[in-house]
Amino acid sequence: CEPGPGQVVIAVAAAGVNFADTLMVAGKYQDRPIPPFTPGFEVAGRVTAVGSGVTRVRPDDRVLAVLDRGGFAEAVLAGETEVFPLPAAMDFTTAAGFAIAYGTAHGALVWRAGLKPGELLLVLGAAGGVGLTGVETGKALGARVIACAGGEEKLAIAKAHGADFLIDYRAENLRARLREITDGAGVDVVYDPVGGEHFDIAMRSVKWNGRLIVVGFAGGKVQQIPANILLVKNLSVHGLYWGSYRHQRPDLLPGALAQMFGWWEAGLLKPRISALYDLAEAKTALREIAERRATGKIVLTTGIQ
Repeated sequence: CEPGPGQVVIAVAAAGVNFADTLMVAGKYQDRPIPPFTPGFEVAGRVTAVGSGVTRVRPDDRVLAVLDRGGFAEAVLAGETEVFPLPAAMDFTTAAGFAIAYGTAHGALVWRAGLKPGELLLVLGAAGGVGLTGVETGKALGARVIACAGGEEKLAIAKAHGADFLIDYRAENLRARLREITDGAGVDVVYDPVGGEHFDIAMRSVKWNGRLIVVGFAGGKVQQIPANILLVKNLSVHGLYWGSYRHQRPDLLPGALAQMFGWWEAGLLKPRISALYDLAEAKTALREIAERRATGKIVLTTGIQ
């Protein structure tokens, strides 16, 4: 394909698979393109051509890009503002799963929650692709982190990525454990990519003037938030749809990614790729995500280097 003004063509080496891809395919996402369409929000690869006016990247640069869709392909066309040069040491597989998961955690905890060093952060769904980045980002910001997930295997992953406290919500009473860990004081911030009943319990375990960040509904149920609890406890509930910042505040993204790349280079972020699939196996990869079997990020590869 030929780039127009301000556009970049990228030979895709790897593409990240996200829960939002499964929603778009099922017709349940905020953006509902008319079929047929190609899913895929994030890719990494090499620039092969640039259109007039492009100054941030050049042909042969190693980059990642965040898209509206279309990433499950061997080549993509992206706007210059959607393309970001990679650190020299970051491989394409890591880069393909980096921007959205870490961007969501960064946006939720920095832009929305204003998480401070020493605060207590509760992460629900802490072993999933977005939950695990919440654990690591919270630690990078100096918080103490409570990781909540289902099963010892998932909690072991969260612990390996920095969690200070662990709660198995399959085997333990979430509210009782939170009361025990916090000596009844509650947590400062809740980071929730799951939704449903666990959000309801977490909301009742937040201290006065606490903050709750809604980043997804992987549990399948969209929670209804009782306003009386917000009033009595002076709580703030924020939504974080990271993808909207690409259109509403694109000026924020370069600085945010630069900070995240710096944390990665310092060893504070350790992306977990739980599975690699060939591009032709995209359907299988999407099923893994939809059925919540992934612990970390799933990435598709094209064989292009």
